[in-house]
Amino acid sequence: MSFFKRLFGGGGGASPAEPAAPKTAASEEYNGFTIAAAPIPDSGQFRLAGTVSKTIGGEAKEHRFVRADLLPSLDDAAQAALRKARQLVDEQGDRLFQR
Repeated sequence: MSFFKRLFGGGGGASPAEPAAPKTAASEEYNGFTIAAAPIPDSGQFRLAGTVSKTIGGEAKEHRFVRADLLPSLDDAAQAALRKARQLVDEQGDRLFQR
């Protein structure tokens, strides 16, 4: 493939890969919920993100959250995500899974 085809996206090559799902950096059980921090790398920093999950009536429920906060290290972002997840559980409880 020529330089210009690669540069301008010609040639019918493979489409760009989809971004990988964030990996869990830390998790814990909290008031009957499982909370997991999954910070997303973003421009040399980490965006605060995670999940809150619980089994209700035999069905696994999950709420994903992403916040605008950017933190300089993976550990800082993971700890902030766990704090945010605890706050969500304290404020909303099972209502977190209602849509």
